Amino acid sequence: MSEPSATPHNTAHGAATAPSAAPLIHRCAWCNDDPLYIGYHDHEWGVPSRDPTHLFEMLLLEGFQAGLSWITVLRKREAFRDALLGFDAQALAATDDAWVQDRLRNPAIIRNRLKLEAVGRNARAWRAISDPVDLIWSSVEGHPRIHHYATAGDIPVAGPEAQTLSRRLKKLGFTFVGPTICQSYLQAIGCLMDHTTDCDRYPALSSFTTPGPGRAPSAPGQR
Repeated sequence: MSEPSATPHNTAHGAATAPSAAPLIHRCAWCNDDPLYIGYHDHEWGVPSRDPTHLFEMLLLEGFQAGLSWITVLRKREAFRDALLGFDAQALAATDDAWVQDRLRNPAIIRNRLKLEAVGRNARAWRAISDPVDLIWSSVEGHPRIHHYATAGDIPVAGPEAQTLSRRLKKLGFTFVGPTICQSYLQAIGCLMDHTTDCDRYPALSSFTTPGPGRAPSAPGQR
């Protein structure tokens, strides 16, 4: 007869052992236990992005968040992707009031006329910029601005980078791009690295590049 195989509850010595506990993961205080939120925090938020389609998508979604929670937007993200033509700026630039009216009948998205009208307006403004990626990243001089905040309370609601971007975008005809929205936007796309120092994502993302002016130096290569 063959020997029984060893399992978490059946060792070679016959003694039962408790299964290993999952490692405790520390995340930013704003991240709750919703799997959608966790996935966004762990894999997207604060990761530097220079993909123009992704940058435009996030700019639109941040605008829809105004007055609402981000988890509300995340839960409707795929519905938005379908309703907003895959976040294709060229296609959205051609939309009109009839398109807005149609989307106002879609219960799967946030049905706010002003926000939906801003989609076409912002798409046209985006298309008019020769290099929108460069414009967005110029707010942080082309490199992620690495911060070293201990708590969420240390993070400004609208820092100087967000205020600068907001002014630039408004001059170009964008709407729903106030300083607070731009702050969240720059954090989301990795222009501002605002994972707090107790977050497990902080070591990896704080080593992306040099910090911004007046900030403590990061530790390149530290994991």
